[in-house]
Amino acid sequence: AMQPALHANIPVRVKNSYNPSAPGSLIDNVGNPSRMVTAITCKRNITLMDITSLQMLGAYGFLGAVFADFEKNKVSVDVLASSEVSISVTLDKKQKENDIEKLRDDLSNFAEVELHRDRAILTLITDVSRSSDVLATVFATFSMHGIQVEMMSQGASKVNISFIIRDDQIDDAILKLHACLFEGKCDVAIIEDGHIV
Repeated sequence: AMQPALHANIPVRVKNSYNPSAPGSLIDNVGNPSRMVTAITCKRNITLMDITSLQMLGAYGFLGAVFADFEKNKVSVDVLASSEVSISVTLDKKQKENDIEKLRDDLSNFAEVELHRDRAILTLITDVSRSSDVLATVFATFSMHGIQVEMMSQGASKVNISFIIRDDQIDDAILKLHACLFEGKCDVAIIEDGHIV
């Protein structure tokens, strides 16, 4: 919906319906290059699924088998992270509980599966060239406020970085990051170009 306006160089102002007198955010082709982060979004009430198997180590076809079970059970993945012996994925709240349980049973034939409910995805839209500075600032903020990251993923475009945290910590995480990254009220050192500012 925004692309036609951006292609025609028409700025779009996004307002807060709960606070219409606030100036809102201006989205245009120029952006604000002085900001490390241009947006914070979240998705609440998601499920984190951890799939672990030593069969994965050095094996081919393992990911194919895992995602074949996802397809068979009609369960879609939102955010994904993987290592040598594990895959972590988030499942949207719109997924049917019965489908998730069938998927869990199928995956249990060759992997250990853990479900962690009441999680949230916090996503930052950032400049790829500043992602290390963003991560340093975010993790310092989370550490200071006891916000535990259970999974992290950076999109292939390197523009978005997602953190999976407990649902009961999402509001605090958003408020602390917004204060730090947008309001200049950071209670940790901000890292820019590898230097503390």
